Amino acid sequence: MSTIEILDDLFFIERGYLNCNHLVYRSPAPVLIDSAYIGDFAETEDRIQHLGVNIADVAQIISTHTHCDHIGGNSQIQQRSGCAIALHKIGKHFIDTQDDWATSWKYYDHNAEFFKCTQSLEEGDTIHVGPHAFQVMYTPGHAADGIVLYNRKEKILISSDTLWGKDMSIMTLRLEGSTALFQRLDGLRKLESLDVNTVYPGHGKPFGDFKEAVAKTRERIERFLLDRQLIGD
Repeated sequence: MSTIEILDDLFFIERGYLNCNHLVYRSPAPVLIDSAYIGDFAETEDRIQHLGVNIADVAQIISTHTHCDHIGGNSQIQQRSGCAIALHKIGKHFIDTQDDWATSWKYYDHNAEFFKCTQSLEEGDTIHVGPHAFQVMYTPGHAADGIVLYNRKEKILISSDTLWGKDMSIMTLRLEGSTALFQRLDGLRKLESLDVNTVYPGHGKPFGDFKEAVAKTRERIERFLLDRQLIGD
């Protein structure tokens, strides 16, 4: 598992498929993108501290969606730092109303803690990670509140669980509903128009074959639509 500087002082931390990757912007006002499982918080803190960032100094967390493997550290970090936390507006609603079903925590019997969401994000918003500007793109399907972050200048996509390199993220239709597959296709069509050199996914290694990954994911979802049994319950 590696740590890579992808832009000036912005680091991608690979955690593998059993925990989410996350990103750290190192500065006097550090920014985190996703915070991994609560049960692995000690490792999360250790990986962040190795970059010279103290958890108590974190100024903001940007969460790509509210599944427990992406927001597990939010509560502890916010308690220690008082940081702001940004979510898509649907995710903010889940957290504000303490909906542990829509966030998948109860369904999968995973631990997570609620926190205070201080900023609501929407499609087309620009959010800054230090000097680096990212466009917010709403890409539901895997998660009702899922977003990706696109840096047009450097052609970088932080794809979370919308797009992986060698596989695709789980689709839990009991949680996301019968339209989730259609929503995921719509999100992929939105991504197809982007000029992307490197993708930094929510799980797995960074990759450069962006168009191939989109095509493979789209083909798989189209097969699921033809035969629901392929996706299971």
